[in-house]
Amino acid sequence: MGELILIRHGETEWSRDGRHTSHTDLPLTPLGERQARALAPLLADRSVALTLVSPLVRARRTAELAGLAAPRITPELREWDYGGYEGITTDEIRRTRPDWNLWTDGVGPGPEAHPGETPAEVGARADRVLAEVAEAAGRAGDGDIVLVAHSHFLRVLTARYLRLTPAEGTLFQLATGAVSRLGREHGNPVITAWNVTLPESLFPAAVPDKPEHT
Repeated sequence: MGELILIRHGETEWSRDGRHTSHTDLPLTPLGERQARALAPLLADRSVALTLVSPLVRARRTAELAGLAAPRITPELREWDYGGYEGITTDEIRRTRPDWNLWTDGVGPGPEAHPGETPAEVGARADRVLAEVAEAAGRAGDGDIVLVAHSHFLRVLTARYLRLTPAEGTLFQLATGAVSRLGREHGNPVITAWNVTLPESLFPAAVPDKPEHT
């Protein structure tokens, strides 16, 4: 394969406001949609063999607007399950847990359907995605494999790709609508580009969605 390309979805209301968002299925904001469209020129010179996308609408819509064809919905690409911290900001959490750190402490317990994940559990899920990528690499030829997903999960996945611990995902800041690339140098895993975005002044003009025929 070529490179592993990571795309964080465009802005939502909660990402804009710093609220932890895992299973809550929010749409992109207007800015988020423009960020997603701006991915297309950043990907224009890439040969994409396979796109895997989180099932959440913010990731699927980002892939669509970026022009990524026939993405494969991949539940393992969902965001870190924040449990009881869903929809809450870091500042709000630290009012009662002043030293709280997601990367080492994990999250507060949530409801049965979304109990929360530890850093180790997210790391294990990232390892499974990387194993799927490795299995698909033989069929990809020289083409790239693209993952469209979420900030904290992609940061953990990057740490695991680089043979680091899940907690070391804290080192890799990732903006909404950003493209990053992972590759190899002399057989070793490396970052070839990180957190690349197009300046807003260069965003492509929005194209209205075609109306459905009835």
